[in-house]
Amino acid sequence: MCFLYINNDLLDSIPLEKSKSLHYNKALSKNRGLIMRCPNCSCDNDKVIESRSNQHGTSIRRRRECLNCGYRFTSYEKIEEKRITVIKKDKREEFFDINKIKRGIVSCTDKLNIDDEVIKQLLENIEINIRQQAGSKREIHSSQIGEETLKQLSTINTVAYVRFASVYRAFDDLKQFIQEIERLNKKVSS
Repeated sequence: MCFLYINNDLLDSIPLEKSKSLHYNKALSKNRGLIMRCPNCSCDNDKVIESRSNQHGTSIRRRRECLNCGYRFTSYEKIEEKRITVIKKDKREEFFDINKIKRGIVSCTDKLNIDDEVIKQLLENIEINIRQQAGSKREIHSSQIGEETLKQLSTINTVAYVRFASVYRAFDDLKQFIQEIERLNKKVSS
């Protein structure tokens, strides 16, 4: 699996007809450092067999075949966006990292038989909504990330939701668990 990240500045410098199709000729790729090498023989001469965009249009998956050795491999293209700054409760700032959310979701869904594809889609939905909420300022409060994660978790598994909520909201007694379950039960029944 290979990843190709295209910086917005680089994308702006590519002629419009080429940036729309994202099929660059070999000379253009070599001049701009966008060489895709075969993971088997390191040759940079390949052809694209199939291209698919994800459902949100934020990345492109390409199946490629090396013209030198015939090896087939997959590459992903994703536009590199300006990073989102997360404002923590204590006013510290750090960059948004979807892997932090992933660790929390993997932990709260442990032993619940939730398919990996469901978790992958959940993370993609969370990231897209976070980016929309951050807007052009590219800032978001950590509480908004936690609430978005809870919102998305409530749609796939209530046990995972309560597990995540207990850590996110720092439950320290049984009463808080019961209140959260009652609140969730009202949402589900209405």
